[in-house]
Amino acid sequence: MEKKNHHYVGPRARPVEQGTYASESARFSRSGVLKSVSFVPNGALGSVSSPPAVSMKSLHMDVLQGSLNTMRCLLLIFALLSVAVADRILVLVECLSARETHSIFFRSLQDRGHQLVFRTADDSSLSLIKFGELNYDHLIIFAPSVDEFGGSISVEEITRFVDEGGNLLVTGGPNLGQAIRELALQHGFEFDEPETMVIDHNNYDTHLDDGYHTTIVATKQQLLNAQLITGEATKLNPVLYKGVAMISHKNNLLRLEVLRGTSTSYSFNPTAPVDEYPGAIGKQVVMIGAVQARNNARAVFTGSMEMFSDAFLSAYVHKTGSGESSTRSGNMELATALSKWVLKETGVLRVKKVEHHLAGNKEVPREYTIMDEVEYAIEIEELRDGVWRPFNAKDVQLEFVRIDPFVRTNLMNKNGRFSTRFKLPDVYGVYKFLVDYRRIGYTHLYDVQQVSVRPLLHNQYERFIRSAYPYYASSFSMMLGVVLFSFVFLHHKDPPKATATTSKKTN
Repeated sequence: MEKKNHHYVGPRARPVEQGTYASESARFSRSGVLKSVSFVPNGALGSVSSPPAVSMKSLHMDVLQGSLNTMRCLLLIFALLSVAVADRILVLVECLSARETHSIFFRSLQDRGHQLVFRTADDSSLSLIKFGELNYDHLIIFAPSVDEFGGSISVEEITRFVDEGGNLLVTGGPNLGQAIRELALQHGFEFDEPETMVIDHNNYDTHLDDGYHTTIVATKQQLLNAQLITGEATKLNPVLYKGVAMISHKNNLLRLEVLRGTSTSYSFNPTAPVDEYPGAIGKQVVMIGAVQARNNARAVFTGSMEMFSDAFLSAYVHKTGSGESSTRSGNMELATALSKWVLKETGVLRVKKVEHHLAGNKEVPREYTIMDEVEYAIEIEELRDGVWRPFNAKDVQLEFVRIDPFVRTNLMNKNGRFSTRFKLPDVYGVYKFLVDYRRIGYTHLYDVQQVSVRPLLHNQYERFIRSAYPYYASSFSMMLGVVLFSFVFLHHKDPPKATATTSKKTN
């Protein structure tokens, strides 16, 4: 075989048919990459001839087929991108029948573009994190009585999942498992003892209650005043709740008590006599709690799985003392608002652009000088309905910080662009333009721009400073005194003293 420079030529045989190419020679590089192919027609091996003529009809068919294949590829790519963009939610249930009993809630999540993956809580193939990456964006646990999760999932892994930015929705129930208890404790909430439930003899549903007054009717006055989390609470109908109570830990400053009990509610075993002090009474009873971590990950805990069931979402409320009048429950509206918040469909802020410069000059300087007039602007966007829109607020502030803030001022809003103009302090050093925006329901917005502020150069000072006039006077008086002293010292001459001989002659 003849060896050519960095290429090898070798024949490859093909079945021989009339009017087709019988063999072909392929040219490969040393790395095995196909470089060129030369075809040899049947019956003329070793010679080169033109390929057979192709009819116009077959040519048009080939073009049409190519266009169809291109369209199919584009549609496939679009579908794959849609799946890749959609948030993946792992839903852990005790049994897969929960997909039917809570179908309205799950369907609402799918209608909003989420991809749900249902697994039983004890599935041996479960995994939240693999090779340091999150397998899912969110986790929903509708398995109140689970004592131990399957696969690699544990309370520690779920906590790590939240630390890595994942979001969490957990429901409880009267027969609460140890895993859910430990998970709630990690986030600042403690479920009451097993077999206990929230009881309220003055606020229960007369049609759905089983006689123990555990089907609670919660009103909008019991909700947290945070529209991003609870929706429009002023328009919300009464909410049905049947489940266990929680107590929030006061040392967790990030906790939010979304739904609390009334002054007549308490937590106890409904089938046992009340012979000891209840675990939680009055407004200590927390029915829905939420946490937004310092990394903006969100978690919602509730003691009622039935709160999200089809029966409660579509029920009509018959509150005790209201007679036969009924209103549709507000569970659907509240569940939608809670799920939108915890899945980060609402209340998400981001910084689009930050700029700062000298007043009247659009270029960013390498450093500023003390007492410069500076303009600062920041563009903030809010995620609403899946679209980033300009954020509107009147309480965004800017701090100009060295160690402590030297300047704190409100930013004027103009269609999401917050700006201000101020004078730098008369103290040089390394400063930061700091925007630290913390509001209930919103993600923590934190932006820092570090700049240097130098003192005035020697040629930037005024020629004469008014406060230095006394020093100027003392300097000139000293100079004048030196001149006078020198003049007197040089030109003054003492009268000559009489000698002793002169005095004797005189005598």
